[in-house]
Formats: sequence, structure tokens, C-alpha cells
Amino acid sequence: MLKLLSFLPRSLTKRLIYGQALLRNPFSLGVRVIVRDTRNHVLLVHHSYLPGWYLPGGGVDAGEMLVDAAKRELHEEVGISTTVEPHLLGFYLNRESFGRDHIGLFEVTGWKAGETYLKPNAEIRDARFFDPQALPPDTTRASRARITEFCLGDRPADGIASGYW
Repeated sequence: MLKLLSFLPRSLTKRLIYGQALLRNPFSLGVRVIVRDTRNHVLLVHHSYLPGWYLPGGGVDAGEMLVDAAKRELHEEVGISTTVEPHLLGFYLNRESFGRDHIGLFEVTGWKAGETYLKPNAEIRDARFFDPQALPPDTTRASRARITEFCLGDRPADGIASGYW
């Protein structure tokens, strides 16, 4: 199914993904995770079915805790296991999803590489660390905004972020 989506126009792909999610559940909950390496570069992924670079993450399964979804998505997408509990940075509302997609943003400060570390798979075409001040041009607007806030020192004064993804 993911390969089929990669051949469709991106506007149609987005509508299909969001539409399918709305049919299953009128509200969706997802996670994104900020992971940095020893150089303080941030991890981004390039999906096989959507254009652009994103922070790693995905949907929260029924009955799953947000923090567990963040750990699972990191393992599934990029082969990373956390050695420290992910830290919740904030909640966001994704306006592009008709106001029904909520995202919990986490930061992982301790991790280790597993067998599938940064290896492409059916969902992830590429995964790499980038200097936060030199992100790829096609980094998504929301990923770029969160990296600016949390990797370049523009954090909210109260320490808890919220707003639009």
C-alpha cells in the first residue's frame, strides 16, 4: 500500500492518508520525536509515501501511551532504542488535518543504535542527522519550526509548548 501512495500526486496522498484516518477515528493522535547525535545534529526521516523531511514519529495505537508510541516509532522507523525515558516537550494541533490531528512532541536524550539503525525500509526511504542550522530545503514547515524552537534555543518561556503543528 505504501508503494502505491508514493506514485500518487502528493496532494491526493495527503488527502487519502488523512481521510482514511478520519474514517477510522474522527480524532487522531500522533507523536514526533527530536533525537540528536553527539554533534547536536537532529534526526530527520524521508518517507516512501510523502515528500520532504520530517521528525521521526507516527500514530499512537489504541490503548498505547504517548511515550510508548514515541519509543516504538523510533525503533520501527530508524532502529533506535531509548536508554532514557523520552521527555514530553509539548502538544500541537495539525491544521492541515482539518483540525483533528493532535501531536505530542518528545525529545530523546539517551539512545542506542540497533540492527536496523538508519536503514531504509518499506516506510522510510532515508534517515539522516542534519545540522539544525542547515536543514534540507524540503524539510517540512512544522519540523523546521519545532527544530528552531527546541534545537536552536527558541523554547517557550514556560517550558511547555502548544499551538499549531
